[in-house]
Amino acid sequence: MMTAPIEALIKTKGGTLLTIAPDATVLEGLRLMADHNIGALLVMRGDQLHGVMTEREYARNVALKGRSSAEMRVAELVTAAPVTVTPAHTIADCMRLMTEHRVRHLPVLQEQRVTGIVSIGDLVNWIISTQSETIHQLENYIAGPYR
Repeated sequence: MMTAPIEALIKTKGGTLLTIAPDATVLEGLRLMADHNIGALLVMRGDQLHGVMTEREYARNVALKGRSSAEMRVAELVTAAPVTVTPAHTIADCMRLMTEHRVRHLPVLQEQRVTGIVSIGDLVNWIISTQSETIHQLENYIAGPYR
């Protein structure tokens, strides 16, 4: 469960990556996140990762500072060097990194190419799902074939 590679979780999520360009407005990013009911966007120019735009960064760096999301560019909002993982990192590795760096989203890179993004919600759902599966298997083992 916790030792599973993040690659397994990425495969279950599907391959759609929502991105935004660094020169887009913050308002465009907010609309995209709202339209897709997500809390973060990969900020990319072509295949190059520039950062991650999150609702948290918006709240702290735009809304609370009285800045205009219609005028501010995404590049002004994102962290220059986001914390990233590879497909080989485990669920436990990702949880540790999220806790240490106080982030909720991790881009997944393989040879500098973005292959996915995982959120804290994705990790929690994975753990709950695998625990439920383990419990079901144990119940079947204990009850035996003659229930």
